[in-house]
Amino acid sequence: MRRGDRLFEVIEILRRAKGPISAQSIGEELGVTKRTVYRDVAALIGQGVPINGEAGVGYVLEPGFHMPPLMLTPDEIEAVTLGVLWVQTRGEPELALAAEKLITKLEAVAPDKYRTSFLQPSVSVAPVAQPDEVLGAAAIRLAIRRRKKIALKYSDNSGQKTRRVIWPILLGYRDTSRIIAAWCEMREGFRYFRTERILEAEVLEDSIPRRMDLLRAKWRSAADEERKRYEEGA
Repeated sequence: MRRGDRLFEVIEILRRAKGPISAQSIGEELGVTKRTVYRDVAALIGQGVPINGEAGVGYVLEPGFHMPPLMLTPDEIEAVTLGVLWVQTRGEPELALAAEKLITKLEAVAPDKYRTSFLQPSVSVAPVAQPDEVLGAAAIRLAIRRRKKIALKYSDNSGQKTRRVIWPILLGYRDTSRIIAAWCEMREGFRYFRTERILEAEVLEDSIPRRMDLLRAKWRSAADEERKRYEEGA
């Protein structure tokens, strides 16, 4: 690994760390000696990177430091490319277009030596059929961002049709379907709704009467409890 690349890796390790991290730990992750880490940290401090700590104690990167965001490694570029390709083949048209714009922006500002990784990616994703939806995914995502309720007519697994008012929390993307995690007013609990089974839908002007972060936390807790019960009964 070139020294310049290694210096950026040191910063990334410090950024991820939850507390002081020793030169020994940094060296083990990078495959270099502690002495090399000491020199690298000294060089970064000399360049103005706000690193606190000392040898034998550990190092901490001060909050608020931002490294140029596009010093990407080949693996990171492939991860982004794979994600973009997945969105382009599984997301609704609005997200697919956003993914295309994202990859174009990254390609435009990436170092010259990495641009071929965007133009000729080494990863691919097979296309799949899109679900037939009455209420588009873009409208659902907007309702979640705006904290709006959704009224819908829904057909369950058995074909039974019910009318619900839900508080959408999260839109989950699958290969050939999308699922809304939501609080259901009728059931007074968290439920999941496959978008292709929604027969009628309308985003209401009524706002969800809960903070979204608290609602998501409650949903995650309920999901964990359900998963635990399932595992215990299996």
